Amino acid sequence: MDWMILITAGLFETGFAFCMGKMKEAKGLRHALWCGGFVVCLALSMMLLATATRTIPIGTAYPVWTGIGAVGTVLLGIAVFGDRATAARLFFITTLIISIIGLKTV
Repeated sequence: MDWMILITAGLFETGFAFCMGKMKEAKGLRHALWCGGFVVCLALSMMLLATATRTIPIGTAYPVWTGIGAVGTVLLGIAVFGDRATAARLFFITTLIISIIGLKTV
């Protein structure tokens, strides 16, 4: 169960990075709403990470959490913000995913 909590925490990390990206383009009330989303996602991500580390060692949980957030943020950047999807970027994202899976299995 704690692995599902950790994965959810990583997804909320992606969420707060996405909100930060949207805050950059927003003004007025929309900026405040994206800022609120950022704070909510940040708080939930940290709370879930702390919960997951009750049974998952921090040396495993933290890199998996940041890896999920990094992969999710890059993919959202490509899909939503128009970031370039070069072969090198996709290669390194793939190696990051493999590393996350490796940490989970060892």
